[in-house]
Amino acid sequence: MKERRKIELSPRILLIVLTVICIVMIVISAMFKRAAKPLSFITGTFIVPMQDGINSVGVWLDDYFDSFESMKELQQKNSTLTEKVNELTQANEELKANQSELDELRALLALDQEYSQYKKVGARVISNGSNNWYRNFIINKGSDDGIQVNMNVIAGTGLVGIVTEVGRNYAKVQSIISDESSVSAMSVTTSDTCVVKGNTEKIQESGMIDVKYISKDAEMNSGDELVTSHISSRYLQGIRIGTVSDIKIDSTNLTKSAQVTPVVDFQHIKQVLVIMELKEVPRDADTVD
Repeated sequence: MKERRKIELSPRILLIVLTVICIVMIVISAMFKRAAKPLSFITGTFIVPMQDGINSVGVWLDDYFDSFESMKELQQKNSTLTEKVNELTQANEELKANQSELDELRALLALDQEYSQYKKVGARVISNGSNNWYRNFIINKGSDDGIQVNMNVIAGTGLVGIVTEVGRNYAKVQSIISDESSVSAMSVTTSDTCVVKGNTEKIQESGMIDVKYISKDAEMNSGDELVTSHISSRYLQGIRIGTVSDIKIDSTNLTKSAQVTPVVDFQHIKQVLVIMELKEVPRDADTVD
């Protein structure tokens, strides 16, 4: 059997048809007043209320379709604005990253000028292992660039560490916060010597590392700045390390211990300077790291 074709009329067409019928009825009633009395009664009783209802429905449908179109426009505008906000957010993040890199490069330039007596080469950190702290890390310069073991590495406003391993195009750096690190240091104010020992656990907890072997008669005070000392066998003299604090007499009553807050941010090292010079120490000199 053939399926019957369903005739679908849109609300607007139905409204037009009914309106035309009403107009025709009105014209007929005007031309044939007597003959149209029954029709006038029917019109007044049924058609007019129906027409009023249809008009109301038609107005509601018009408003509905208008609001639907307005909603679609608003959704499109909202989508466009959201896309622009995302683009601006990404651009802002890129600007922040660029500003951070620019600030770091400016700091390196200032550091380069501060230690202008040394020839230096810039390098980028390419790996720091799985730890957030730069205890041991790798830079993108090696023997092809003149890097050698025991060359001093600086960044920020002072000492980062020392080169411990070199490849053709990379080098490994041991920072002063590493548990294996030991640096001969001295107070800028009093010239009292000491040894700065790395302490990975302490740097993570308090942002400080250990200071050992301060003479019990030393006049070193909290707040003094520590730099690498003249008796170090591997570190060049006068490179800033940090600020000493919490000086206490040891249980042996022969030495003092303290803590030092490094001047370098060991969580955010991206660029470093490698000093292209090795410490020259007389063979008969009594030295420490």
